[in-house]
Amino acid sequence: MSKSLFRNLALLPCAIVLTFALGCTKADLHKSLRASAQTSSGSESPMMVAAHQPWFGQPGHIDVGYSSVDRTVAARQIEEAKALGIEAFIVNWYGARKEFEDRAYSLLQEEAAKNDFKVAIMYDEDDSNPGDHTDAVQVDLQYAYDRYISPHARIDRSSYLRYNGRPVIFIFPKGGKTDWARIRQLVDSWEEKPLLIYKDINERWASQFDGFYAWVQPGQRGWQPDGSNWGEEYLRDFYQQMRTKYPDKLAVGAAWPGFNDSQASWTRNRKMDARCGKTFDETLRLYRQFYEGARNLPFMMVVTWNDYEEGTAIERGYANCSGNDKAAVKSAKAQP
Repeated sequence: MSKSLFRNLALLPCAIVLTFALGCTKADLHKSLRASAQTSSGSESPMMVAAHQPWFGQPGHIDVGYSSVDRTVAARQIEEAKALGIEAFIVNWYGARKEFEDRAYSLLQEEAAKNDFKVAIMYDEDDSNPGDHTDAVQVDLQYAYDRYISPHARIDRSSYLRYNGRPVIFIFPKGGKTDWARIRQLVDSWEEKPLLIYKDINERWASQFDGFYAWVQPGQRGWQPDGSNWGEEYLRDFYQQMRTKYPDKLAVGAAWPGFNDSQASWTRNRKMDARCGKTFDETLRLYRQFYEGARNLPFMMVVTWNDYEEGTAIERGYANCSGNDKAAVKSAKAQP
């Protein structure tokens, strides 16, 4: 991780630190992220990255007070993330079939190149046509490579996230019908072979992927009505399996401030209690019990930077003890 990590924390405005409804409080992003970066053994910390949603400002999503295709918004988000020690956005992306999100991603990659920041694609598997999943995924990933990643990319590629020199592509599975062996064959034919990282551990396709990333999940006990299951069991199982069953694969950790999808049009009334900031703090630190010393995670992903619809956003702070999720959304709309 860069030596400049957290260099500008003391200069951040209150708007970055605030908890949603009550202004600046002890539930402080600075403190949480700073603590995560300090390992007891002195080993290098994972690179801090954050999942980014690029769809705000179009119908079908709540109004959060900005448009994802506004260049000034992209530049501001990068500046604020950097000030918190976040070094890359992992951006939800659907290929050219969703023009708005593709345009938003282009802006982020361009602005990142100007500001010593990184971005990468989190590709949502195309499950729109049951008959040709794999063909559609091939088209989308080839488009991503040609436009954003390759040595001949049309968008400045210097800001695309790489690990040991190889571009990283995150995969968010949807329909589960893609033949990933065919996709692996395609991407291995590229001039720059990428690292493919899949959400959660998938034994069936383990040989086709270079690693797995964790995502906000409650674990085997499932979602609890009171939000008390904040994902500890899930994370412990993920890290344990990656250490013992897949030691040669890249493991990408995850941390979240809570979860509440009541504001989403697709709500299933799922919730994880923020526990006065403890959920974020503990999910940030849990990896240390499995990855200290010589072995460590390459990346820790904050889930998420700005998913207000599922209550995981840290862009404007994270929930404190008010328990007022509606106020959180209201405050999100009110902030510039």
